[in-house]
Amino acid sequence: MDVRQYFCKLREVEAAIPEQFACVTSLENSDGGKAGVVSEVTRELAAKLVVEGRAVLSSEAEVKDFFARHAARKLAYEKAEMANRLQVTIVSDPETGALSSPKISGTTQSKK
Repeated sequence: MDVRQYFCKLREVEAAIPEQFACVTSLENSDGGKAGVVSEVTRELAAKLVVEGRAVLSSEAEVKDFFARHAARKLAYEKAEMANRLQVTIVSDPETGALSSPKISGTTQSKK
């Protein structure tokens, strides 16, 4: 492909993508690319991947599935982080009495 044609095609594909970010589905290629992997990328990178034949724009079903899986993974991560942050202190029965009525120690000063 001629360099001029490449950049012309790149601009055409980029102009056809309405959003700032787009989801693309990868295609199998000789560089070891795995087919069917959905990723969210910038409009410019999406256009480059499409023109080079490494990916295609994702369908609506693929996009919905991608974001649903992403949200589920984020929720699972947040739950795991909350479980790691949860701290429990076990207080025995004699210690609870000491906590409920603190004793103030010290000396009193008299006014002169």
